[in-house]
Amino acid sequence: AFSEMVPVLNLVGVPSTVQQISKPLLHHTLGDGRFDAYNLAAQQFTYSQAFLRNKEHAPDEIDRVLTDCITKARPVYLALPTDLVSAKISSRRLRIPLNRNPPAEDPRLQSSVLDLVVKHFQEAEGDAVVLVDACAIRYDVKDELNKFIKKTGFPVFSTPMGKTAIDENLERYGGVYFGSISRPEIKEKVESAKLVLSVGPLKTDLNTANFSYNIPVERTIELHFDHTKIQYAVFPGVGMKNFIPKLTERLKSFHAAASMLSVPKFFNFVPHEKTEIITHDFFWPRVGEFFRPKDIIVTETSSPNFAIPDIPLPEGSILVSQLLWGSIGWSVGSLLGASLAARKKGLGRCILFIGDGSIQLSVQELSTMLRVGVTPIIFLLNNSGYTVERYIRGMTRKYNHIFSWKWTSLLTVLGDSQGKELSKSYTVQTKDELASLLDDPAFARADKVQLVEVIMDKLDAPKSLRLMT
Repeated sequence: AFSEMVPVLNLVGVPSTVQQISKPLLHHTLGDGRFDAYNLAAQQFTYSQAFLRNKEHAPDEIDRVLTDCITKARPVYLALPTDLVSAKISSRRLRIPLNRNPPAEDPRLQSSVLDLVVKHFQEAEGDAVVLVDACAIRYDVKDELNKFIKKTGFPVFSTPMGKTAIDENLERYGGVYFGSISRPEIKEKVESAKLVLSVGPLKTDLNTANFSYNIPVERTIELHFDHTKIQYAVFPGVGMKNFIPKLTERLKSFHAAASMLSVPKFFNFVPHEKTEIITHDFFWPRVGEFFRPKDIIVTETSSPNFAIPDIPLPEGSILVSQLLWGSIGWSVGSLLGASLAARKKGLGRCILFIGDGSIQLSVQELSTMLRVGVTPIIFLLNNSGYTVERYIRGMTRKYNHIFSWKWTSLLTVLGDSQGKELSKSYTVQTKDELASLLDDPAFARADKVQLVEVIMDKLDAPKSLRLMT
């Protein structure tokens, strides 16, 4: 959660305040009376921590870590002793909304930075592009960004981790910049621009195709959560949430000229292949035709993460991925959480793409999905092992193979065994079988948990993975 900038409250029950002093040997402890060891450990991977000691200070401490959680987009740690769980505290702070706004900024500094940024746009004679990255999503500037693009008309691209920050149906959206393995027309447009406005950059190895960006610092302006960087100069305290709307007003006069700049057409193309075997090159664009507006698309840390950047996604869709931390198996639990959130917020279908190796680590959450009544669609790519690891090191190594399970029996074993028809499973081995399923209105309705086993060749992989390795 810290790595991926996810606001998570880690609420931890701990021994009572009396036991904190007497230090008895309790279960679930280290057996040496150090009840603060976990709190100390949590300091390494949470933004802030609170260890409640009494009810008088509890409201302030609780609000402090909650505010840090939602404003910094990081996990926080809150230790709650057992004897304080039912303690009555003042409700006064409940009447004060938590402040989600970034800290107040120095208006003179912000104005000066605005002038500098506008000057660089003027010197570039309008030949500028916008590159949107992960932190634009994490720090909630999607609305501001989309208004900026509509009012200024500059070409806009995203990185793999910034995908769905911008409406991909916008005429000015040109696709995903993925360093050296980008589509040629995208690579040319981004790297030849006189100025690149990078919004929320997160230049990780996988997000940049092994640090293969070819964008000189001299032609870059970066907007971050809490600072702005113009070439080599850093301006702390000028964050993008408040800065983008003001920049929009200053640059909207560029719209006529910016609209004349060409933008590559980012469209979905399903190739015609002679073989009936389902290949990655065919599968992803064909599934791209299946997506609907407001779908939540979850891609596992494996082939799906490398394939989805090249697929246009509908308006209002949300892509959930984990490209920085890269834990395999995480997406099954994430799908459960996304499905619960989508049901509450009235969003679209939840669709997971995961490999047969990854799902073996967290498969039990399918049972929870059946129990709570969510209805996701799961595309399980069966290629007999760990594709990414095969391409990195060990194409034929035994440790990259797995035992195959009876995938279409999983949902029955994990809870749908009483004839309640809570789920349905399929196996597709050919392009025609896949197309027939995707075109089936009953399948697309997503009114039950559905698992689709997709048979693929174990040595096949998405093009971007092949290029990167």
